[in-house]
Amino acid sequence: MKSGAIRRLAVGLAVTVAAGVLGVAVPGQAQAAGSSCEGRKVRTFPFETGTVEVYRRGGYVCAVTLPKRPGVRQYMRVSLRAYALQPVEDAGRYKYRAGPVTVHAGQRKLWIKGAVGRGTFDTEGWIRL
Repeated sequence: MKSGAIRRLAVGLAVTVAAGVLGVAVPGQAQAAGSSCEGRKVRTFPFETGTVEVYRRGGYVCAVTLPKRPGVRQYMRVSLRAYALQPVEDAGRYKYRAGPVTVHAGQRKLWIKGAVGRGTFDTEGWIRL
């Protein structure tokens, strides 16, 4: 390979990695931009004040918490943890959703939590999707 091709490959790889890191490390920014989870919906967990929706695409799992009453600014949280990894969480006062949060789970078990106002959801243990 010539040095120009190597340089273009290195720059392309750096941009791809940076975009992936920003998408996982700053879930609040992704939510503000209006994006949502990609892939197919694999589970829906309803609770008294909202719903946690879980999506899967390849080895990645994404989750969002949706309120039963959208449009009202209220506390919301979504947390997604793959076995043996740190949880990824988005929490704050939102109108429409908390998240999306994404982890590379592969075939690992997951622990999922969500909240809207005083209502909460917790898988209360590790689950497989």
